[in-house]
Amino acid sequence: MANITVYEKELERIENTIRKGKYKDNWESLAEYPVPEWYRQAKFGVFIHWGAFTVPAYFSEWYIRLMYYRQNPVYWHHKRKYGKDYPYTKFIEQFTAPEFDAQKWIELIKKSGAKFVMPVGEHHDGYKMYDSRLTRWTTVKQAMKRDVLGELKKECEKQDIIFATSSHRAEHFWFVNGARTIGFDNQALDPQYEDLYGPCVNVNKRNNLITLLFQERGIEPTQEWMQEWLVHSVELIDKYKPATLFFDWWIMHHAFRPYLKKFLAYYYNKSTEWGTEVCVQYKSDAFMYNVGIFDRERGQLEGVSPHIWQSETSTAYNSWSYCTTNKYKSAGDIAKVMADVISKNGNFVLNIGPKADGTICAEEEKILEELGKWTSDNKDAIWGTGPYKFWGEGSKQAAGSFRERMHYKSGDYRYTYRTCHIYAFALTKRKQKVFRLKKLGLSRDNFHFIIQGVKVLGYSDKVQWKISKKYLELRLEKPLDTKMPVCFEIKVD
Repeated sequence: MANITVYEKELERIENTIRKGKYKDNWESLAEYPVPEWYRQAKFGVFIHWGAFTVPAYFSEWYIRLMYYRQNPVYWHHKRKYGKDYPYTKFIEQFTAPEFDAQKWIELIKKSGAKFVMPVGEHHDGYKMYDSRLTRWTTVKQAMKRDVLGELKKECEKQDIIFATSSHRAEHFWFVNGARTIGFDNQALDPQYEDLYGPCVNVNKRNNLITLLFQERGIEPTQEWMQEWLVHSVELIDKYKPATLFFDWWIMHHAFRPYLKKFLAYYYNKSTEWGTEVCVQYKSDAFMYNVGIFDRERGQLEGVSPHIWQSETSTAYNSWSYCTTNKYKSAGDIAKVMADVISKNGNFVLNIGPKADGTICAEEEKILEELGKWTSDNKDAIWGTGPYKFWGEGSKQAAGSFRERMHYKSGDYRYTYRTCHIYAFALTKRKQKVFRLKKLGLSRDNFHFIIQGVKVLGYSDKVQWKISKKYLELRLEKPLDTKMPVCFEIKVD
């Protein structure tokens, strides 16, 4: 471990903070920390994946891993374009981002309707997008010479949008381990670069797609790595005081549990000193249930959760970072997923991936602008609402992560609710004038309110309605010219 004295002092300071604070490093104590009210009301945030991997801009943000594994597109691309001996540090040298403008980024994101912004602090490549005293591999100390997180936080405060960040450092223990089995000497195995590439721990002797896909099986993190992970995580929150911190998946390894509890106790205690409310997103069962915010990557829940949760996806189907190979979704498809998530008591997070030069591509600008118009038109159905007694009707989406190839149909509706108002999102219309909401048919079990009026949000078109035991029928004079979900506000008594 580099500079052991610094780490020892930090570990002692962390223990002292926990000892003196209200929240202790056990699940019972941590469960007492409340979910922030701002997060309950946020509904929509924007993730930002940006780093040196945007210099090659090919295939995905996992470039540093894939370039060392045969039988995948990145390996062949890297070998043909740069040569097998071309190291990742060359991309860091080129990552200068002359067009990066935090003000423009936050202005665009805020117009989308997002209430918080979550730029990645450190991805699996070990390159920090912020100022750190624990490593030389930061945007401040390398070619860019800028504190990306610091600039974005400052701009968030100016524009009154909540600042959050993420750490993907846990996986860095093994992430570049293909370098050990690739079959030729490379920079990742050079001891003078271990502070960038990490330990590259590998329990496999082969280098193929199977060992690539089942990357972390059989790997056990060391105590030294756990302590280092804790100190790096604490430095990040101490320096930038994010309102949330998102962790990726490998923290669910059982070896992390005592260190996760220490991190949460430290973060929760520090937040009380700062006078702010914070939360942490996690995947799988990395935390005890309802101690943090449960997260589903590119996925949903089947029904309404009793506790607030989070779903995040990207503008591109294939990557979280900007790549010339990206296939982008439409704003309409993204809005459908957002409506589905918030109907189930979730917060929806959409990722964008800026280019290496610091600009945001035209496809993502268009998506954010179209979402901004849609969220503005439907703000009454999104903010200040909660789930209704049922999430919706129509086709049921399979629960789980990485299941976002969703095929919504014309009978798919999602509901939100505020006192005396039911909001029904028609996810797919197919030139419809007539909408039949079966869950809102007259029934002692489902619906027995008095309807006082119906309107379609964002439009002046009149809505005629009639109700029967089978359904509530809403009729427009003509189909609405939009590819976005349409929301009906139903005022009831």
